[in-house]
Amino acid sequence: MLKVYVEYLRTFFRDEEGASAVEYGLIVGLIAVVLIAVLIAVGGADDTSGLRGLFSEVADEVNSAGGGGGTP
Repeated sequence: MLKVYVEYLRTFFRDEEGASAVEYGLIVGLIAVVLIAVLIAVGGADDTSGLRGLFSEVADEVNSAGGGGGTP
């Protein structure tokens, strides 16, 4: 009985099939952390700089261009 258990443990620890899934999960997590850090850094401290300012400018341009559905 002990021999069967030891052999099971050996095959369990040799199995590398799930390792790639764990590695892909770690890579995705690292990419998410880096992306969040970059977006926070680029976002700017106030409403006039960074991405927030860019999106505000684009929204203002769209609204002033007659985004209400009229003729362009």
